Amino acid sequence: MSVSTVARADASLPSPEGQVILTVSGKIRHTNDGDSARFDRAMLESLGQSDLAVTTPWTDGTQQFRGVLGRLILDAVGADGTMITAHAVNDYQISIPVSDLRDYPVLFALQQNGRYMRVRDKGPIWVVYPRETYPELDTDLITDRWIWQLKALVIE
Repeated sequence: MSVSTVARADASLPSPEGQVILTVSGKIRHTNDGDSARFDRAMLESLGQSDLAVTTPWTDGTQQFRGVLGRLILDAVGADGTMITAHAVNDYQISIPVSDLRDYPVLFALQQNGRYMRVRDKGPIWVVYPRETYPELDTDLITDRWIWQLKALVIE
């Protein structure tokens, strides 16, 4: 996995200029829309991008993902909680411990195999765990946390 990050000189979040693809709320200190932090794709990418090659239970062969590490999103919003409720476009939701994102390079993938993901392709964001690098993440419990069509996080 390669990681590049953009240093943040201040704690304020800019307003999204493009279509909002992720909203973060709950126990956060940095917002840009009332009590929420709203991100468009460019804002997420500006946090720093990482690449991950991994197999998934839903695809054939190794997939190349590119996106932003979950811990960078937590840092950007000043998250101060222990659990995350992740919400998908199709109303699926799953609880994810904040420790998953702090302890492992969990990727909030925006691209798969060099293409931005659309809703019909599990996008715009797919939470992807590095299960081959960390065998302890290759469990059914963790696989349930691979939420796709992600639209919102609530920090609790």
